[in-house]
Amino acid sequence: MHDLQCESLSKRFGAYTAVNSVSFNVPRGSFFSILGPSGCGKTTLMRMIAGFEEPTSGDIRIKGQSVLSTPPNKRPVKMVFQHLALFPMMNIGENIAYGLRCRGENKADITRKVAQVLDRVGLPGTEQKQVSQLSGGQKQRIAIARCMVLEPDVLLLDEPLGALDLKLRERMKIELKQLQHQFETTFLYITHDQSEALLMSDNVAVMNAGQFEQIGSPQELYNDPKTGFVAGFVGDSNRWPGRALSVADGKVRVALDGGGEAIATAGDDRIAAGSTVELFVRPEVLSVGPGAENRLEGTVESLLFNGASSRILVRAQGGNLIEVGQAVMDGTNRVQPGARVDIGWSHGHGRCFSVSR
Repeated sequence: MHDLQCESLSKRFGAYTAVNSVSFNVPRGSFFSILGPSGCGKTTLMRMIAGFEEPTSGDIRIKGQSVLSTPPNKRPVKMVFQHLALFPMMNIGENIAYGLRCRGENKADITRKVAQVLDRVGLPGTEQKQVSQLSGGQKQRIAIARCMVLEPDVLLLDEPLGALDLKLRERMKIELKQLQHQFETTFLYITHDQSEALLMSDNVAVMNAGQFEQIGSPQELYNDPKTGFVAGFVGDSNRWPGRALSVADGKVRVALDGGGEAIATAGDDRIAAGSTVELFVRPEVLSVGPGAENRLEGTVESLLFNGASSRILVRAQGGNLIEVGQAVMDGTNRVQPGARVDIGWSHGHGRCFSVSR
């Protein structure tokens, strides 16, 4: 069963197409994210689902029923905005009760429902507190509680962590996922931050220039990207231009523009001998030392310490800059700037995509 279905959804503003024939289904009770750079159309897409923008074409169905003719306040969806839009002149209980009062519910039911939802978001007994007394994370939970007290079929979240500092944002990723499981409500989340999408989501749609490049689980997008855009946007990758020398059995032999050759898995079926390609290799799959199927020689330029995300930067002989992951900075594999090293990887850890020039 699907709580949300979008079919061939498009939105044009004059000659500009913001969303171009997008189709997807969101399973009931799942956490679905739309990931893409600024300007790719993801906010326009969400605004159409919420009813704030009218689609140029296509259909939006919630639990099987089209909502195209349903005004925003009557749709079974609620939206959490980046800046939360809490009412500063109201206390927490009044903020959460606002939608219930607009719906005409009686005072006793409102009091009961506000207390219940506050308990579920971990802030029981805070009805009389002022919004100004809340921390950033507490404000996030109140904004979600204000929506969830109305029992929507789908909760829309428009980059709600964007205004938080880094440490609080990291903690709220986990809290949002826990809240989604607790309420068992379908979450549709949009973000330009890949770590948010990968950590919280059951499925992610990667959006670029008004279209979806790929929909899949975080693991599928990371380990099996279907386009060069997805390979470059989801996770960190070394990205080297080159030319395909030969293609056979799903493998591509590539002459790198900066010098050297490599064998990689073909990422699409448009690659032919002589075509322009890009090779993607993630830093964590690279090893230091001889014996690998693919090998580039270089000089260590610098060590970039960032805990588990630490890197070393190696300048290959042909000029390409290589980022190598954390493992090579530990124990006997530790290297220093200026050292000559061999960087290696297997063909299965490299993905090659065709490039139109």
